[in-house]
Amino acid sequence: MTPDSFNRLDTDTATSTMAGCCSASRWIARMVDGRPFESLDAMLDAAERAWSDMEESDWLEAFDGHPRIGDPDSLKARYRATLDTASNEQSGTKSADEDTLTELARLNKEYFDRFGFIFIIFASGKSAQEMLAALRRRIENGREQEQETAAAEQWKIMRLRLERLFGDAGQHTGHVAGSASGAAA
Repeated sequence: MTPDSFNRLDTDTATSTMAGCCSASRWIARMVDGRPFESLDAMLDAAERAWSDMEESDWLEAFDGHPRIGDPDSLKARYRATLDTASNEQSGTKSADEDTLTELARLNKEYFDRFGFIFIIFASGKSAQEMLAALRRRIENGREQEQETAAAEQWKIMRLRLERLFGDAGQHTGHVAGSASGAAA
């Protein structure tokens, strides 16, 4: 898809397209209402500005659009719309040993109980052990600090999804997404 073809979509289809990048309804509406976009760079700039204007309730709505890392049942049952995207983003958990996966699941639950939202990390290119190390570090944060960290990780995920969705447009002039990919947690 190109930014130009996105500009021409009807509102419902454009909304559905943006929902595949982030489930925060206010961000989606800003992106759909912000059309037309001249290029992928213009779209990414608008997306980042819109995300930076979001509040706690928007962040929590976006976080809720992700399955927990290593929880394929949740992935299949609740997030069919982003199944392929999130599965690919979490590929680092596929080769993890059982102890690492068990500890990820245990700490994910502890994290959720502590903060009230799931652990969000830009998981692309990270092994399960790296995600576990990050989870162990971040679980010690205060709630406000962790929300801000999770929101920054969410932006990396959204940016990558936008770049993947519109990246074949040939209109991208230099934005680079963190590492190689993005992910959900």
